[in-house]
Amino acid sequence: MKKKNIYILTLSMGSGGAEKVISLILPFLIQRYTITLVLFSNNIHFDIPRDVNVIILNSEKKQSFFAKIFSFPVSIWKYMQLLKKDNAAVSLSFLTRPNLINGFIKIFLPNIKVIISERCYPSIAYKSTKSRYLFYKILIPLFYNKADLLFSNSIHINADLIENFKVSIPCKVIYNPIHISKNSNPTPAIQIDSSTFKLINVGSIYPIKNQGLILRALQNVNFKYELNFVGDGVMENDMIEMAAELKINQYVNFLGRRTNVNDYLNKSDCFILSSNSEGFPNVVLEAMAVGLPVISTNCMSGPLEILNENIAVSIHTGSFFVAKYGILINVDDHLGLKAAIEYLIQNPEIRHNLSKLSLERAEDYRTEIIMEKLYEILD
Repeated sequence: MKKKNIYILTLSMGSGGAEKVISLILPFLIQRYTITLVLFSNNIHFDIPRDVNVIILNSEKKQSFFAKIFSFPVSIWKYMQLLKKDNAAVSLSFLTRPNLINGFIKIFLPNIKVIISERCYPSIAYKSTKSRYLFYKILIPLFYNKADLLFSNSIHINADLIENFKVSIPCKVIYNPIHISKNSNPTPAIQIDSSTFKLINVGSIYPIKNQGLILRALQNVNFKYELNFVGDGVMENDMIEMAAELKINQYVNFLGRRTNVNDYLNKSDCFILSSNSEGFPNVVLEAMAVGLPVISTNCMSGPLEILNENIAVSIHTGSFFVAKYGILINVDDHLGLKAAIEYLIQNPEIRHNLSKLSLERAEDYRTEIIMEKLYEILD
């Protein structure tokens, strides 16, 4: 029987969260379908299986503003021709711009099943400028509603799209997968008897990730610690300067982007997510998969779903909430974060229990489980 021909459209295969998800699902998809991965730019960080057909719409990694404007309609036309030529059955897109294109294409190729995937919380992520937000308020209902189906990685994202962006097509939730070896017998990564409490944050160092929250929480503490930042970004120099100003730079390491993230997670005692907003934080699951206790801001969206099965919580300023699978604090509350860290240090038995619960929760997001939900919408 001939395999169904599926196209996946995204901006690149760089080091972002959506790209990581694509890299995890591709090995499973190629066993069941003929897969063509179409990228707008030749930026590839993650491994792509050999059997996946990769097409780069624009070979230049860096373009001027005007070149981007000119190349965009050309790329749309190229993608539409590819779909027609190969008689594609499904066009699946990730991220906003590819989603808008995918919806636009449905107008001209109505027989193709168009599925779009939103990966961020729109009402926060699109508000970097007022004009950008208003632009998307027009384009999202116009073109997203042309698609056959939308899936995101959070029920809060779907609710936001429906309520604030007038999305009316069927919306489903498919959480991000995490790779856990079938043959692994994981044990908690934390070192209960370690004299130095090792904290880690993984992710791009951007304003919305708010890594400065962690630095502020660690000023004038009375415990011995080491803090590692794995990742890079536009705010890295600001964070280095902030650590020096707070006189904690000798305890803080900026390690840059690394491919062996698990090596650093395995040497840590606690993972901290400091974000003001998320789509669905892959790094939280990666930390939990090696048995790290997690402290996370209760930001929109993802942490509440992962750590407390989406049961709402109320957290007093300067305090924290011990959820079912981790600890939640309010967004940008450095006193609450400080209190949560001290709580874990002072209660090693709770830390050890949260470590075991992290491993348990990570199993719910095993790639094999998540793929069954994806197959349902692709078949």
